[in-house]
Amino acid sequence: MTDPAAPCWRVMRQDDNGNRYLVARDLTREAAETLAAEFEARGHKQLYWVAAEPAS
Repeated sequence: MTDPAAPCWRVMRQDDNGNRYLVARDLTREAAETLAAEFEARGHKQLYWVAAEPAS
């Protein structure tokens, strides 16, 4: 069972023009890092990174 107090993570992308997009959210940190690494490995010019979800 996951800890409800644990932070959720998201994967973000920045394109060649500096526009930022949400790729996925409500992930564990491990899942977010895995997803970002998969996108990076595809060789696209976009930048992908993992960030904690902001507190609501």
